[in-house]
Amino acid sequence: MYSEWAKDEIHIDRLEVFAHHGVYPEETRDGQIFYVNAVLHTDTSRAGKSDELEHTVNYGEVSRFITKWMQDNTCKLLEAVAGRLAEALLLQYRRLSAVTLEIVKPFAPVKLPFGEISVSVCRGWHRAYVALGSNMGDREGYLSGALEAMKHHPLMEVRKVSRLLVTRPYGGVEQEDFLNGVAEVETLMNPEQLLNALQTMEQAAGRERLVHWGPRTLDLDILFYDKIVVELEHLVIPHPDLENRRFVLEPLAEIAPYFRHPVTGKTAMSLLKELKS
Repeated sequence: MYSEWAKDEIHIDRLEVFAHHGVYPEETRDGQIFYVNAVLHTDTSRAGKSDELEHTVNYGEVSRFITKWMQDNTCKLLEAVAGRLAEALLLQYRRLSAVTLEIVKPFAPVKLPFGEISVSVCRGWHRAYVALGSNMGDREGYLSGALEAMKHHPLMEVRKVSRLLVTRPYGGVEQEDFLNGVAEVETLMNPEQLLNALQTMEQAAGRERLVHWGPRTLDLDILFYDKIVVELEHLVIPHPDLENRRFVLEPLAEIAPYFRHPVTGKTAMSLLKELKS
């Protein structure tokens, strides 16, 4: 489960694995030794009190999982080994909030003197709030379909869903009323990957971007992603102008009243009260 306060760590150092990863054919054919250094980020407080293995992450089991994954899969790049293995660990062990992996290749085919070659990655669960909206056709059907798509996405878990709210259109375009809601999700995707996944869901619902602020079968917007600020040409987080949108703030305040805007520091509940006043 996502946890901002779980700062505890379990370390696995220099786990030796014979596996078949590499760019060159002889590497995948003959195999070689790799070392894996893993830092498992989890909350150990319950295990510290109970002294029971079931309340923590079994590092012996994790070591066997790493070994089997390294031997059952073949990648050309260390970056792929580290990224895919980290993702597999997080999906297998939900007590982990994050994992840091270093894949060490001591016998890399580099015709120069060196110690070791390694790649290190850090992956973890992230909390995001996604606004849902529809004002064409079967509005409830489109929104429930989007929620089902989120629930079945391999890298996303839906934690909370607000009630649906009927609202007037925003932006001045004459159109039907909207049905709106907000979902809290945990995801292993970064913001751009999450955006791409949501846009794929919109396209599956027949979304067409013909008129700015115009009618749509399905609208999925990232409101917040952890406490970060993103300013890209195609993606802005927190979602711009959300403090003036009751159809966003009301369902958000229902499921996350004390979530603070990372720029203004104001809670969702206080933003809603200011807008109403």
